[in-house]
Amino acid sequence: MKAMALAAGKGTRLFPLTGEIPKPMAPVVDTPIIEHIFGLLARHRIEEVNVNVHYLADALLAAYGETSKSNGMTINLSREDELRGTAGGVKRLADRFDGTFVVVSGDALTDVDIGELVAFHTEKGALATIALHRVYDTSEFGVVEVDEWGSIRSFQEKPTPDEAISTLANTGIYVLEPRALEYVPENAFFDFARDIFPKFLENGERFFGYQGDFYWSDIGTLEAYRQAQYDVLSGRVSVEIPGEKRGEGLWVGADAQIHPSATIEGHVLVGRDAVVGRDVTLSGDVTVGTDCWIRPSATIKRSILLPGSSVGDGAYLEDCIVGHGYDVRPGETIRGGALIRRS
Repeated sequence: MKAMALAAGKGTRLFPLTGEIPKPMAPVVDTPIIEHIFGLLARHRIEEVNVNVHYLADALLAAYGETSKSNGMTINLSREDELRGTAGGVKRLADRFDGTFVVVSGDALTDVDIGELVAFHTEKGALATIALHRVYDTSEFGVVEVDEWGSIRSFQEKPTPDEAISTLANTGIYVLEPRALEYVPENAFFDFARDIFPKFLENGERFFGYQGDFYWSDIGTLEAYRQAQYDVLSGRVSVEIPGEKRGEGLWVGADAQIHPSATIEGHVLVGRDAVVGRDVTLSGDVTVGTDCWIRPSATIKRSILLPGSSVGDGAYLEDCIVGHGYDVRPGETIRGGALIRRS
């Protein structure tokens, strides 16, 4: 089976982090979000995934090339010179899908059971199936109403909770038959939720919503990005955490150095080649990325350090995201926000 991972968008709600990297390359536990998606697809025996790239496309192409392999799965990246929307992006590569296929967001974190999702789709004889996830705040999502058999009845885009017809959110994870793409015109900007799914309903197509017990986060805000790190480190998400696990809540990457006097509490990942100096305190859920350097007596609480960043002697960070290569000065105290290098 084949899949499509959508990775062309700007991820504007995750700015300023996405000012320097495309959202699919934002690391969750020192691993790009899209790499977690590749791992999920490969574990469910997807043979080939096609990825459209547009915003900061060179970063994705530098990491994966136009064609590469991951756990036996072929990864094909295709530059989308002009944004086509979710449906238009898939339509552009329609000739690559000759049977039932899966569409996933390349910038959302999930452990959905793709095998179970596809089996549900096949059993229903569906043209299209959406994976649905229960949410509390409907104002951030498109929600879907289904009947007792799982057949989709209606959609509503980002309603307030008191107006919502449902609390089942469209996750952007779909199973489609190739015929579904006949609804998408050539060379046009078209969106699945806004333009295509209403047409399925109008035409009486077999169109279903799958409700399973799985984790999903669209990582749409900096707060959601921090929460996703915690969810992975605390075991709420079934994804691979890099490094050797030591004790209950510590993962240590290859060639990382942690001074014996360092205090580590909570769920902490120290990435490959990172250095944690003398009398450093890491507390709460902390991710220290590849090649990071935390100098003596620094304190870091509930924060994420992206690869190559450093924290000076005696600095104090709480609820921070420290961008690639950013240097926190000695003695600085910073609470909250994202710290990004200015070019």
